[in-house]
Amino acid sequence: MAKTINEKKLTGQSISVKNANLWYGDFQAIKNISVEIPEKKVSAFIGPSGCGKSTFLKCFNRMNDLIPDCRVTGEFKIGETNIYQKIDVNALRRNVGMVFQKPNPFPMSVYDNIAYGPRTFGIHKRSALDQIVETSLKQAAMWNELKDRLNGSALGLSGGQQQRLCIARALAVKPGIILMDEPTSALDPISTGKIEELCEELTKTTTIVIVTHNMQQATRISDKTGFFLLGELVEFGDTDEIFTNPKDVRTERYITGRFG
Repeated sequence: MAKTINEKKLTGQSISVKNANLWYGDFQAIKNISVEIPEKKVSAFIGPSGCGKSTFLKCFNRMNDLIPDCRVTGEFKIGETNIYQKIDVNALRRNVGMVFQKPNPFPMSVYDNIAYGPRTFGIHKRSALDQIVETSLKQAAMWNELKDRLNGSALGLSGGQQQRLCIARALAVKPGIILMDEPTSALDPISTGKIEELCEELTKTTTIVIVTHNMQQATRISDKTGFFLLGELVEFGDTDEIFTNPKDVRTERYITGRFG
């Protein structure tokens, strides 16, 4: 089946935001943010709890649409398309995958977890699904671990394996962008290291945007870093520059541990 016009327009990998604001009822959670997020790089958002990082992240695939009394203004572009115009939101979320803080595998087999998305979008031929499952697990550096456990329950995997499976599940529909909201906060250091290595590998084909409380993680894996405070994006730039020569005193105070 041919792609719709909207699907074709929603395959970009760069993110451009201009004058973005977001309210939950009367509370303004995002305040006049403009930023250009480059494609095929890792961009990290850091900042104290409750400062708007995750809320901003969820604007990129319109997850905030699911929250009552949420209102968004400004321009959010994926590639050349303003995603807050009338679009196919399912097509948007196919291109902009998401991995959450807590691993959320479906209560089904490893194979069916990864095949779920492709089946939803009309792929049912077993040989095609077999290839997608294998390719996705290889991209997530899990094929050797799980090739003999494809029919076993995903719920029987360790926490770190479940999180990498969720990344493989997101990769199965070939997104251009993957959003990660604190993906390693509940994991041990070895599992965290594997996901960090995976993020770097995925930038060969995919744009990664990650929210993290772990500033060391941001320095290890991100090309760009943005600092959030009270709903504002205080600054956004090359990670090395943000951590060694921040332009704003608020950023400096945060990264040196003097507040937050």
